Amino acid sequence: MKRKGKISGLLEPRMQSCFVCLIIFALVTLWLHKYLGVAELVVVLLLYINYLHTRNFRSKEIERYIQSASFSMDTASKDTMLNTPIPMVIFRPESDEIVWNNEPFNQITGQPDRAFDAQLESVVPNFHYQWLLDGKKENPEETEVNGRRYQVLGHIVRMDDGSADSVLLATTYWVDVTEHSLLKEEHATSRPVVAIIMLDNYEELMKGVSNTVQATLLANIDDKITEWVQPAQGLLCKYDRDRYVFIFEERYMDGFMKGKFAIQDSARQVVSPNNISATLSLGIGRDAGSYEELFQFASLALEMALSRGGDQTVVKNRFTFEFYGGRKQETERRTKVKSRVMASAFNELLGGASHVFVMGHKNADLDALGAAVGVCAIARSRKVPAYIILEDHENPSEPLLRRLMEHEQYKHMLLHPQDALVMADPNSVVVVVDTNRPEQVQSRELLDACTKVAVIDHHRRAATYITNAALSFHDTYASSACELVAELMGYLLEAKDVLPIEADALLSGIVLDTKSFTMRTGGGTFEAAAYLRRLGADTGNVKKLFQNDLSGTVARYSIIQSAQMYRENIAIATVTGKVDRVIAAQAADELLNVSGVEASFVLFPDGTRTVLSGRSTGAVNVQVILETLGGGGNATIAGAQMEDTSLEEALSQLKQAIDRFIEDS
Repeated sequence: MKRKGKISGLLEPRMQSCFVCLIIFALVTLWLHKYLGVAELVVVLLLYINYLHTRNFRSKEIERYIQSASFSMDTASKDTMLNTPIPMVIFRPESDEIVWNNEPFNQITGQPDRAFDAQLESVVPNFHYQWLLDGKKENPEETEVNGRRYQVLGHIVRMDDGSADSVLLATTYWVDVTEHSLLKEEHATSRPVVAIIMLDNYEELMKGVSNTVQATLLANIDDKITEWVQPAQGLLCKYDRDRYVFIFEERYMDGFMKGKFAIQDSARQVVSPNNISATLSLGIGRDAGSYEELFQFASLALEMALSRGGDQTVVKNRFTFEFYGGRKQETERRTKVKSRVMASAFNELLGGASHVFVMGHKNADLDALGAAVGVCAIARSRKVPAYIILEDHENPSEPLLRRLMEHEQYKHMLLHPQDALVMADPNSVVVVVDTNRPEQVQSRELLDACTKVAVIDHHRRAATYITNAALSFHDTYASSACELVAELMGYLLEAKDVLPIEADALLSGIVLDTKSFTMRTGGGTFEAAAYLRRLGADTGNVKKLFQNDLSGTVARYSIIQSAQMYRENIAIATVTGKVDRVIAAQAADELLNVSGVEASFVLFPDGTRTVLSGRSTGAVNVQVILETLGGGGNATIAGAQMEDTSLEEALSQLKQAIDRFIEDS
């Protein structure tokens, strides 16, 4: 009855107010004229009786119409469900029991009769319906039945059968999308991929050999590449003395990746008379909108491969980079030409600068701070105000920082990131040292605010790197950022322009990253150290920067005692309590002195994150291992910070990363 009232109230005008007005007028007339007033009251009464009769009649007609329409809809719904050509099945999600299905569903599943009371899993083994329980109306994955592919749509209703617990019923509709799916798959697998193959040690390979031998070496390399690309039936073209472009379809990409781009191992079999093996770097572009964009992706990928040391493959899509290879120990390939060119470009960049802001990575170590001090010396010689950006809390470079603060020249050169933002103007130059990743710099806001950026770094380039740099002095064969800055100083400064404390700072960075000239040292490393020694660097003062107090020494050896061997040659120490970063790094270094240890990792908590410090003798590439955990570095020194990760979870993920590295090696 309540529903009837709502319907009639919606479909008929409200006449009560009209009748009230008529009665008032009739009463007024009755007071003025007796007979005329009585006549009006009679007319109003007759109208009201007619209104009641008409209202009841209309309500009954509306109810009959609604009942008729509801019956028609129920009949149509039942008829549609029974006779629809679309395969349809109703089942109980809790028990996987089929309640009802139509004949088209029997046809696609090959069932002779309707599968009442059967289990849906037995009829369609590979069908999962968690998406229905999650409230979705469409299965995100296609379901294959007897060689055909179906897009399953459906919904869940709750049926009240009068018992305490209601029953869930799932209704699903199976739409055949086989042809559409195959066309979509063919489109995806036939998309073009562009690869640039580069003989990255061409100069070393051809140096000092005759033209005949050069031709033979190049012919052998051509044969290796041609043999490798042949299964893909693509287009291979040599467009420079040391470069090839290879265009093929996406369908062959999985095979190349599963084969770990075997062309690189194959190319190393070509050896010059000077006992130098050929090495190839591959930059591959995929998932782009045009051939031009694919070639740009491939070029960026090749540049990334070369910046990481070469002899590896980098794949670039529209979102990120993927890395393959690059696990072997790097061999030094450096020339003074690059340093001289970079020195000239850096000098030109500083020429029009109003301020120079120098910053390294967060928790700056001696290499980052030492390199920053060297840049300040160059800026001072050009009479450009320079400032070192540092955070407020303590960092591993604290001993050097205290010494700098005692010097008059540096008392006012240390600047907070927020103060630097206030001072910055369009002519300000930001110099980033000892890192190439924007998320690791002291102030990301300052980096984004300045348009003139220079990067000086020796770490292997990560997938996220500073892309807007006006100058990038990036050399993975250098021992440290301090070595690179020392090379620039050699071209830009006179000996009188450098303070002894600045020479000490630069030498301390080299000593730190080379482990006192025992790791990652090349000819350039010793030349830079000799140059700094001539500038007044004191090895005794440098050694004092590495001294620890008694408590720090005890803490370091406590970490070493907790270490356990993993995979026979890798030591892992897990620290449950708070520990200084420098102490943890020193403990990782000390573990390499243990016989049989080729790599070491120290893990310790830092608030909600876990910090990992990795070291290696060179036999194990710790940078590749920690890169998978969001870290970076180089082959012998690397680190990572895992946000919102417990110590146990970080240890488990580290072991998995080590296992993958060993399996892929």
